[in-house]
Amino acid sequence: MMRKVSPKLIPWLDELNQQVATLIENGFKPTATNAREGLENLTRGLVGDSPAIAWVHDDLVLSDEYNVPVRIYHPAPEQALPVVIYYHGGGHMAGSVTVYDPICRKLAQASQHIVVSVEYRLAPECPYPAGVNDAYAVAKNIGATLAGLNVRYLPRLSLVGDSGGGALVASVSAKAQFDKSLQIDKQVMIYPSLDYTMNSHSMEQNGSGYLLQKGKIAWYFDNYFQHHEDRKQASPLYGDFSANLPSTFIITAEFCPLRDEAIAYCEKAKQAGVAVEQLHFSDMIHTFINMENLVEEECAKVYQSIAEFLNRGNPAISE
Repeated sequence: MMRKVSPKLIPWLDELNQQVATLIENGFKPTATNAREGLENLTRGLVGDSPAIAWVHDDLVLSDEYNVPVRIYHPAPEQALPVVIYYHGGGHMAGSVTVYDPICRKLAQASQHIVVSVEYRLAPECPYPAGVNDAYAVAKNIGATLAGLNVRYLPRLSLVGDSGGGALVASVSAKAQFDKSLQIDKQVMIYPSLDYTMNSHSMEQNGSGYLLQKGKIAWYFDNYFQHHEDRKQASPLYGDFSANLPSTFIITAEFCPLRDEAIAYCEKAKQAGVAVEQLHFSDMIHTFINMENLVEEECAKVYQSIAEFLNRGNPAISE
């Protein structure tokens, strides 16, 4: 099969690769600051409209270790809706509630769910497992936060995340399998990071020239794992798979270095008896939902497909 990046992305990618080459020539050093600026500038420049949502509120989800800031989007405050927790991408180092504000608004609007966007702690200031602990604390305690605000919601919880946020989705679901006090209905992962050993064919095949570089991934992980952790043990791909995992929807991109670990996760989950669906974009790259102005139809399909998946079997808000 002949692989081709979408012509919508080629001019942008060519320009980016030239800029990267020039930066490296001039002695560029990656820092947390420029990683964060890079994702913020990309998203601000290429995610156009930001839909109005009826009720948006910033709050804290209380936890013994760290009180986690969240932003809550309720598209129909007069109605009790199910809840989605959104974990943003950014390699465990970049991204924020602010950067992902338009993306979470679009998800709330498309899915008619209450979306809770999580400002989990980032490396290198707060290395592993701080972000995972925050992600789990929000999943466990979001009900108390919503109840304290008198928000109308249905006690049905799903998790959505992209890239490093997809890793958090899978990590929370893996732990929740064995926690009777936390019921997760569905999980959605968009080109998730699931294998910290970086040991896949797509990591080599797509590790250069398609925005997310293999060297940058290694750098993210070195900043995240600062205490000689066993990276295989920390990887959701090598964790426990049982039929207690939530129904799973994974979105993959052909030119993403993380493609194969997501496909492998789908297979393991299926073998464990989990209902799994996959949507593959044969001409997209990693991070494409943050580049919506270039790939509008593809992004519309992402939001529509996630909405359909979340609302299936849900008579209260199915059409």
